[in-house]
Amino acid sequence: MCSILLVFSACWIVFSHPTGAFPLDSGLNRTRRDVSCTGGLQYRHGDLCCLYCRAGTYVKSPCTRFGEAGQCEECDSGTYIEHDSDLTKCFPCTQCRSDQELVKQCTHAEDGKCQCKPGRFCHPDEACEVCKRCIRCKKDEEVVRNCTSTTNTECKKIQSKPGAPSDSIVVTVVCVATAVAVCVVFIIALGLYKWRRKRSDSQPDLPDSMKTELEEEFPQLVPVKGEESLRACFEYFEDLNVDYYRRFFRSLGISDNVIKGCDHQQYEDRIHELLNKWVEKEGRDASLNSLLRALLDLSQKRTAETIRDQALQAGHYER
Repeated sequence: MCSILLVFSACWIVFSHPTGAFPLDSGLNRTRRDVSCTGGLQYRHGDLCCLYCRAGTYVKSPCTRFGEAGQCEECDSGTYIEHDSDLTKCFPCTQCRSDQELVKQCTHAEDGKCQCKPGRFCHPDEACEVCKRCIRCKKDEEVVRNCTSTTNTECKKIQSKPGAPSDSIVVTVVCVATAVAVCVVFIIALGLYKWRRKRSDSQPDLPDSMKTELEEEFPQLVPVKGEESLRACFEYFEDLNVDYYRRFFRSLGISDNVIKGCDHQQYEDRIHELLNKWVEKEGRDASLNSLLRALLDLSQKRTAETIRDQALQAGHYER
């Protein structure tokens, strides 16, 4: 009986596998789709797990054997990849804006870093679309913390010293002692302002000899870095006499509505905002020479000389 069973089993095996091949499922013939790639080290390409390319390189072609790296190429100049990855393209390096300065060069494995130029700041938790101008403490305030590239200036009221007369007493004494003088000075100043304005509005053209003299004192200045040099000189216009502020920008073609729209800002910020609008309006024709000429036309020669000298000393312009 046992012999019959053995013969039957042998026949079944032969007819079930006529080629003589027996199934071998040891795990070696399983498809590699059943194998998971190591996170952070490998990436899947078809049925293969390829090693990441190191930082600063990109995948030019994937691997052809399991567990190996493909062809990795170094990022081109001006591009980077900061971490090991399977990226096939590098990222372009960050370009600093005109109101920023480069503090860290871009490498193949790390992006460059920009920060606001001195005198400007941008909070790190805000979208830094433009660097804001640092405030200046008022006369009755003192600096608590200087402005940095990421924080504005902090000011606080100056505390009166112990034993000093109170502010109310000082104000009362000063008002009583100078009330009449202030009124007289105000009336004289108002009359003088109206007279000078009338005289300026009706002032005839300068004689040729005076024009020649001004041209010798104010030759055409040449910017070292184009528009960037012009914008770098905006801060020099902060000392513009407030009495000439509106007339100056009207002479540049800025409308009264635009000028009034900046009245809510601090005086220095108004100057910068309106100068930026003027540059946008003039385009390539905008130049420091035009601004100096506008000051001269308003009889603000001393202000024009100061701005001219500052622009030359700082190296923004050349004669």
